[in-house]
Amino acid sequence: MPPRTKSAIDIPTFRKSLSHWYAQNARTLPWRNIHDPYRTWVSEIMLQQTRVAAVIEHYHRFLALFPTVKALAAATEAQVLAAWSGLGYYRRARMMHKAAQHIASELNGILPTTSAELKALPGIGDYTSAAIASICHGESVAVLDGNVERVLLRILGLPEDRSTAAQKLLKQQAQALVPPSRFSHEENAAGNHNQSMMELGATICFPRAPLCLNCPVFNHCRTRGEHPTPARAKAKSRPAAYLLETRTRKAITEILLEQRPQQASLMAGMYELPPLPPDAVATHEPILTLRHAITDTLYRVAIYEDPTLRTSIPASKPMLHWAPTTDLATLPLTGLTRKVLQRLKLLPASKR
Repeated sequence: MPPRTKSAIDIPTFRKSLSHWYAQNARTLPWRNIHDPYRTWVSEIMLQQTRVAAVIEHYHRFLALFPTVKALAAATEAQVLAAWSGLGYYRRARMMHKAAQHIASELNGILPTTSAELKALPGIGDYTSAAIASICHGESVAVLDGNVERVLLRILGLPEDRSTAAQKLLKQQAQALVPPSRFSHEENAAGNHNQSMMELGATICFPRAPLCLNCPVFNHCRTRGEHPTPARAKAKSRPAAYLLETRTRKAITEILLEQRPQQASLMAGMYELPPLPPDAVATHEPILTLRHAITDTLYRVAIYEDPTLRTSIPASKPMLHWAPTTDLATLPLTGLTRKVLQRLKLLPASKR
């Protein structure tokens, strides 16, 4: 990537065009125009690598359970994970919980106001600290997420490049575009600019087939279409089998769950249906099949209800637990388990 000493963008015109478009076209989302750093923090953590439609449902439920930083800090990790279930990337929830505990004990329940101070908290990096500081406090600091990066690469006519030099250039360009700090609830130039850049990437400048003719900064763009991207590895596909076993005790239906080890690299300590080895189910018919993606792997999932398979569960007995179906909503279930139980009508579907 060739070095550039100054921006190739007409910055004042770019800002004006983008700002006008955002004022007319911004989506109505529950975390916008609320002036609450805690709620902005929750939304930004949830939105990392997660679709907006999925986040909205969880956002409302999470805040109903933990309406303040102190309420989140007072919760147990299991309660936080239960509220997070279905969003995936559970380390985000664990780190947010740890940060809330620090804020409650050391900062009187008040989030810091600057990006530098926010970045010192567990689980808050460059992106989240810039988002909170600019959106809630008007700090003139650039947000650089995947959407903004894609917009910048196309505006500048550059291919994807993960090198340190390339990332430094994008950060410099993103920062050059942010207006100086002017903040009130009616006018937040920096925060609105960051949100408009993210909105442009999310609703117009798609990774594939961008809507260039609807782009407010089309005249500034050197690419005008998709930019060159490295070939991405195909997602791995793997089979997975689980046992569904229920029983009734005193008119209460219970379901057998397995708790993942606390030292597991993924979804540590969370509950799932007991996994079964592939050879154990070779001659059995599943009651449900579905697909489920976890990180870069697509699982072909099959659920079996045959009680004779109980002896095939590899997990040790202490890892198995009978849970009343009435308690399922309060347990930290894996996203796949929640999906399966909802499909089988053992767990009510979440209300939006």
